[in-house]
Amino acid sequence: MNSNKQLQMNQRTVAQIWLTVIYFFLILFSVITLIPFVWMFSAALKDNVDFFSSLFLPTGDGFLGIAWDRLTLKHFHKLFTEKGIGQAVLNSVFLASSTSVLATICSAMGGYALSKYKFTGRAFITTMVLSALIIPGPLLLAPGYQLLYNLGLLNSYAGLILPHLAPAFGVFLFRQTMLNSVPNESLESARMDGAGEIRIFFTMVIPIIRPMIGAYLIITFLASWNNFIAPQIVLQSPEKFPLAVAINNLKGVYAEDYGMLMAGTVVSVAPMLILFLLMQKEFIAGLTSGAVKG
Repeated sequence: MNSNKQLQMNQRTVAQIWLTVIYFFLILFSVITLIPFVWMFSAALKDNVDFFSSLFLPTGDGFLGIAWDRLTLKHFHKLFTEKGIGQAVLNSVFLASSTSVLATICSAMGGYALSKYKFTGRAFITTMVLSALIIPGPLLLAPGYQLLYNLGLLNSYAGLILPHLAPAFGVFLFRQTMLNSVPNESLESARMDGAGEIRIFFTMVIPIIRPMIGAYLIITFLASWNNFIAPQIVLQSPEKFPLAVAINNLKGVYAEDYGMLMAGTVVSVAPMLILFLLMQKEFIAGLTSGAVKG
């Protein structure tokens, strides 16, 4: 008995040591990950002189050895009063919201059709969706531009939203999720009770795959929010530019206002950080929901 107790105590001690080591490295990696964000926020509050003379906040005689009186919000004020960054933020919110919601609905519908309906050509369409996943995005820029030109969609938000309504990645992702999560028996029971396909999709299927919908909404919102190449190709009017393009246009020809560039980056990054922190549980649940074989 004593030997068993001693063995259990040794096992608990070893487990605690390993847990301490794991937490130590997790904290270390978290600090390393946060350093660039701390530097970015600090740089947004400094003028160009302090930008090059201090790594983080400027040193001085203030509390914690920091010159608090030299910190400034003039870069943020200039962004919204002179550079029109507020309109760019609204443009990005509209584009990211519209694209993420519509792409999620269309991808979920496509995945539902490929996973639960039996029709001629289903295997061929599934193969085409998988084949589209391996095509590099830059290869589609030229033909996509010509198609938008022929349709008269250049310099419009429709030209940015429509090409991303049903991406192959989203369709295949929802197909796999519904194969594992949505039971065919429940669908057949609903049909026997007289429910239509649209009602089944929105009242039965959507609640079941809600975690994946939350995760995919975040993925597509982030992708649209950070989209940099496509808006420069499709849009020509500066007042229609999203935030990523507007921040890039802050760069000067002969001189750089680094503090203002960092302030613009903070304006771009902060909403995404808040969104991810608020929805991280849904994001993780969505990514793991399709991993359980049903």
